[in-house]
Amino acid sequence: MAETENLDEGPDAAHRVPPGVDDATVEAVGAVTAAFEVVEHARGMLYAFHRLLGRADLELGDALDQLEAAGHGELADRVRADVLGRNVLDGRWTFQVVEEFDDGYHRAFADAERAVRDELLGGRRHVAEAQMKERRRTHGRPGHEALPPS
Repeated sequence: MAETENLDEGPDAAHRVPPGVDDATVEAVGAVTAAFEVVEHARGMLYAFHRLLGRADLELGDALDQLEAAGHGELADRVRADVLGRNVLDGRWTFQVVEEFDDGYHRAFADAERAVRDELLGGRRHVAEAQMKERRRTHGRPGHEALPPS
């Protein structure tokens, strides 16, 4: 539980603005975090791309087996040789694309976002959003509490 028993008193300590930090800094750090959240969304889509193409390759394998069983073995063999197991990018299957993204761009962006928070907000997360919640919620109304129950 937060340092208070009153669930309507505002953000917990982990989401309060540290002493000496101005509003412009809080907003700027929030903007960096928002940009990183877009990267996280893109990363999720990259994983969806990975899963969908893997599934498509497996389904194509099954479909080619059906084509062969239906008497179209030569055509099935041509498609199998040209498409089944093919790289989606030069020398890469999707797992390699995901790994390269995770180890490169994603890691660099995640490290940068954390460094900004660490240096300017003592590592606190979502401080700007906690301030927004305080401005937008109806204080004292059920369903608008500042904190979850303990």
